[in-house]
Amino acid sequence: MQVKTVIKYVVSFLLAGVLVFFAFRGVDWKAFWGGLGETRLFWLGMFVVFSLLALVFREERWRAIINPIDPEAKRLDVWDATNVGNLVNVVLPGAGEFVRCGYITRRNMTYDKALGTIVCERVCDLVAVVVLFAIALLSGWSKFGGFFTEQIWTPIAGRLGASPWWYLGGAFLAVALLIWAIFHWSGSNKVCGKIAGWIKGLGAGFVSIGKMKHKWLFVLYTVLIWTMYVLMSWSGLKALPPLAGLGISDALFISAVGNVASVIPVPGGIGAFHYLVKATLMSLFGATENMGLVYAVFCHESHAIIIIILGIISYIRLTLRKKS
Repeated sequence: MQVKTVIKYVVSFLLAGVLVFFAFRGVDWKAFWGGLGETRLFWLGMFVVFSLLALVFREERWRAIINPIDPEAKRLDVWDATNVGNLVNVVLPGAGEFVRCGYITRRNMTYDKALGTIVCERVCDLVAVVVLFAIALLSGWSKFGGFFTEQIWTPIAGRLGASPWWYLGGAFLAVALLIWAIFHWSGSNKVCGKIAGWIKGLGAGFVSIGKMKHKWLFVLYTVLIWTMYVLMSWSGLKALPPLAGLGISDALFISAVGNVASVIPVPGGIGAFHYLVKATLMSLFGATENMGLVYAVFCHESHAIIIIILGIISYIRLTLRKKS
């Protein structure tokens, strides 16, 4: 393992530790465990159902993207590769995407094409996060608008010294110029030529969505995935009596805030999710610190346990299949 990779993961775990410290600081552990003990089992079961459906829809969406490139890709292989990738992401954020590419690579599905399909997924998920956040804000601006402006947008703009849109625009322009330069010198420079070939492979995977026979399926699966995430947040609220009075619109905003944790490079969102969700429940809904943390732990760890169990089962199955 390269030194840069080691440093990356060390920093990632340190960041996770800092966020966990701030999330759990000052917790009344007796009240915390008491809150978890009041969990309603029916809604815990519903949370598990919604979590499993979200994973199934993710697998089906990825298989739909893969199908134009490799029609022979089997549902079970894609399911197992997805589960093992999710398991790796719990420990090493982002590494799971490369792992599941390796498991799905075949004669027709080269590694760069597989990675291209995942890039396509992630771009669409990023759009979904933005849309989800926008819907949450527009549907309840009187309740959430002030929180978003004061707690999220203003601090970001203040630290950057300018509107974040300028930085996003600059980053987009820089990437566009870099890609143009690579292809411009791909014929005369070996390094640029190799990078250009890799980008073409990524592009083939990315544009596979345009070759899908039923493009509406991709949109449908994406909508279903993010609907399940909102329902997970909602069932988590219903599972805890002190928060059961909150409705689906509240769950929509909490889910949108929780998804921000997915872009923070810490193992499995540990700490980041807990801190952001707890702060949202305390600031907007008047929840106690303990109850905010109980909810965050309930949602995050329940989903993580499901991912770990499925990942281990799929890894064993893949290993046995490879040996046979």
